[in-house]
Formats: sequence, structure tokens, C-alpha cells
Amino acid sequence: MKQFPFFIILLFISSCQYFEKQIPSEKELLQKELKSINWKEVDEFPSVVDCEKVNDKKLRQQCFFEVMAQLIQEKLDIDTLSILYPELDTIEVKVTIFPNSSMKFEPQFSKDSVAYDTIKIDSILQARLVDFPKVNPAIKRGVPVKTQLILPIIIKAKEEKK
Repeated sequence: MKQFPFFIILLFISSCQYFEKQIPSEKELLQKELKSINWKEVDEFPSVVDCEKVNDKKLRQQCFFEVMAQLIQEKLDIDTLSILYPELDTIEVKVTIFPNSSMKFEPQFSKDSVAYDTIKIDSILQARLVDFPKVNPAIKRGVPVKTQLILPIIIKAKEEKK
């Protein structure tokens, strides 16, 4: 029994290492959290009112792409792109959706597109691609974020319309 207090003191001294844990700094925690975030994906894709009722994430994304492509295509159908450039059947349009719900459209041309007047096509796109319905921006961790997507838009020839 006389050795019991000595044993308790020895146990207390040796167990102090279990209580002295280093607390990581704020910067270390921030860096660890930033590395764990997948910056290539968003929690919720941009959406339009027509797609809000879809609950499945993949189906909502597909709905958004289809609605946007259809809206862009409708706005370009009334123009002369198919007459000016009959060999041009598809234009890839980079759509940027900003956190404030504004949008920017940029045509994407391949390296061998010297046959097209890219400035003229860009000006036609900028003139036609206005007055879109409200688009809700993408959400990442509860915060609206900027997203970019490329939509292939099929240019319909005028003789196909009847």
C-alpha cells in the first residue's frame, strides 16, 4: 500500500503526454479543408424554372443543358448564319453563368476555322443571345459560384424549315 501513491504519481506523470495534444493552426485546418474540396464539381448545377421540379441531380443537369441548347438554337434560327455560312452546321457556344445569374456567351472555334469570319459570327451571337429567362447559378457548399459549359448548337438550314 505504501507504493500505491508512488504508482499513482508515476502514472499521472507518464499520462500527461495524452493530454498535451497540439491543436492545429487555423491555416493548417483551412489548407486541409481546401484540399478536401473537389473544385471541379458543384453541389447543384445551374437551373432554370422549367427544370426546378426535377429532383434527380443528373436529370436536372440534363434538363438544363437541353433547355439552354433549345433556347440558343431558337434565337439563332431567326438569323442568317445558315445563309452566310451554309457549311457551318454546328457552333459550340461557351456559356458562362455568374453567381449573380448573369450570363455570357462566347462562340468556340476550332483552330482551322479561318474560313469563317469569327468576329462577324461572334457579333451575331451577341446580338441574338439576349433576354434569356432567369438562370439560377450553380451552388458549391451553399454559395453561388461561376460555372462554364460548352453547348453544341446545331444551325438549321433555312430550307429545312417548313
